[in-house]
Parts: sequence; C-alpha cells; structure tokens
Amino acid sequence: MSGEEEENAAELKIGDEFLKAKCLMNCEVSLILEHKYEQLQQSSDDPMNQVSQVFEKSLQYVKRFSRYKNPDAVRQVREYPAN
Repeated sequence: MSGEEEENAAELKIGDEFLKAKCLMNCEVSLILEHKYEQLQQSSDDPMNQVSQVFEKSLQYVKRFSRYKNPDAVRQVREYPAN
C-alpha cells in the first residue's frame, strides 16, 4: 500500500458535493425526454436525428415509473419542503 487508506465497501465515504447534490425525479426526466422526443420528431427529415432504441426505452421507463404526469404537479412536489 502506498500510504492511501484502503477502501472498504461497508464504509461508504462520499464527498460533500455528493451530499448536497439534487437528483432529478423520474417525472422530471420524463418531461425533459418528452420535449427532446418532440424536437426529434419535428426534425425527422434528417437521418442523423432518428430516435434510438435506448432513447425510446428510457422514455418508456420514466413514463411508466413517473408518479406525477402534470408539469405543475412536478413543480409543486419539487418545491415542497422536505423535512
């Protein structure tokens, strides 16, 4: 060992920046992907803008597991103070 502390999977050590990070909820990701999907559909003349299977499956996943469908409801949930 070169003086570095050996990592132990039982002891999770993460930095402050990770603890303060905010993650997107599935419903937020769904809104983003739906907007991108609409953009891709509008410019579907260009073969470079075709929707990939990974994109479609990702969109299906977040739609399936999104609890909130309405953008206003998503905004309210995000703004609700967590205690």
